Order: sequence, then C-alpha cells, then structure tokens
Amino acid sequence: MTWTTTRDLDAFDAAAGTFLRGRPAEHTVLLSVASSLRVIGTDTYGQDAPSFGWWRRDGQSAVGAAFVWTPPRTVLLSPMPDGAAAELVDVLAHEQLAVPGVNAGRATAEAVAAAWQRRHGGTVRTAEHHRLYRLGELTPPAPAPPGAARLATTADRDLLLAWFTAFAAEVGDPPPRDARAVDDRIAHGRCLLWEADGRPVSMAGVTRTLFGMARVAPVYTPPELRGRGYAGAATAAVSRAAQDEGVHELLLFTDLAHPTSNVIYQRLGYRPVEDHLVLEFGRS
Repeated sequence: MTWTTTRDLDAFDAAAGTFLRGRPAEHTVLLSVASSLRVIGTDTYGQDAPSFGWWRRDGQSAVGAAFVWTPPRTVLLSPMPDGAAAELVDVLAHEQLAVPGVNAGRATAEAVAAAWQRRHGGTVRTAEHHRLYRLGELTPPAPAPPGAARLATTADRDLLLAWFTAFAAEVGDPPPRDARAVDDRIAHGRCLLWEADGRPVSMAGVTRTLFGMARVAPVYTPPELRGRGYAGAATAAVSRAAQDEGVHELLLFTDLAHPTSNVIYQRLGYRPVEDHLVLEFGRS
C-alpha cells in the first residue's frame, strides 16, 4: 500500500480527481476545498501551503483514498480502509506534517485517530460531531416568516464579511483571511439574504456546483434575531435556487450539538446520510 503526498494542486487533481469525482457526495468537503484553493487561491485557508495525498493498493493504479490539509485546520480525509489509515499516520510523521487532528466520516476518523495514538500516544478529543444530510423533496416552511429572500450584492459585502466571521467564531474555525471568499460568493450568486422590514436578518450560502453536487453553507442568523424562522426560510430559498440551477445532489452539514437546527433541516426535506467527526490530537 502506498501514499503519495504533494503540495501541487494540479498533481493532486491529476492523480485523485477521478476518484473524488466518482462519489461527489462522499467527498463533498475535499472537492469544495480543492475547488476554492484553485479558484480563490492556495492561501485561502491560511498562509501555510496546503498539502495533498492519495493512496493506492500495492500493484493497483486506481486511487482508493485521499486527503487535503489546509493548515492550521484539521486534515480532511476521504473514507479509507484501516490499512490506509495506519499507513497515513506513518506518512504524515515521515513528511513532518504536524496535523492537529482529522475531519472525516466517523469510521475513518476513528481509525486514523487510533493509529495516531498507537504511534504517538497522547490524547484524542472529539471537537465536533456533524451529520451530513442530503435533500430529498424540498418542503419550504409554511407559514414562512415575514420577509423575502434576495441575492446578496456588492452593497452587502461588509455585512457578509462580518457574518462569515461571526459564523466561523461560533463553529470554532479561523476567521476569513480576507474578503475573497465573500467576493466570490457575491460574484457568482451563491449567497442569499432573508430580508424583513427592509433589513437583512439571515443568510444562507451554497458552495460552487461540482459534478452535480453542491452544499448549503454557511447558514447564519445573528443571535438577537434567532427563533423567528429566518434561517429555515433562507435555507429553503437557497436550496430552491440551487435546484433551479441544476444541482442534482444538495447537501448540508449540521452540528449535532444543536438539535434545533437538525429538526429544522429535516422539516425542509433534508435526510441523514452519515455522521462525521472532527477529532483533535494532543501530544503526551
């Protein structure tokens, strides 16, 4: 079994692209992050260069696993066999890639974490427990809250940047490095605002469509405006817009620490696919 690592996005796409594109829902985060690195810039998620890797079984040409790491975040992993998980830990150590943890489907995250502990000792902490959902039949909230959805424009740039920053703080992610990601969303019509009484009260974005798949993210309502149905309405609106543009597989992640949002999304027609874990490593 063999892992190959690189910091060359083109080399990664040439080697692992077919594998990732073959199951876009399963690889949604790796695909969307790699797309952002290509379109917005390789420093989108941090000043340190991202790293990539792919795995093949001995004697086989087909790729069977992959990773994307954008420091300082946890490494993103595709599903992989236990043997690949154990070898990945060895390769990361050999390449001196000091990843702070993993973000993956539960089975893969736990397999890599167990291999990491066998090699390094230390602790593993569950930082986040997510659930991936796929949209079935969209059921908008009825009655809808007051207001209506509209596309975000350049006039909303400062507000969106503030809300993207607030969302990142709430979920424990680093803040946006600059406004490039916001500008990209505005330029391509991938962020909607729910507006009530003449002012924006919630936002819902959607990732770039890749191979028929897109993911709703982020969804944010300021704390003082929550509990009024705005987030559900904004999510329904951006979901409908994505479907109208030809998205065949629309996904979203929820944090299982927030049961209310999980109920809201299921009422809209989103159905559970699988659980994901963000596990953080601590050295002994």
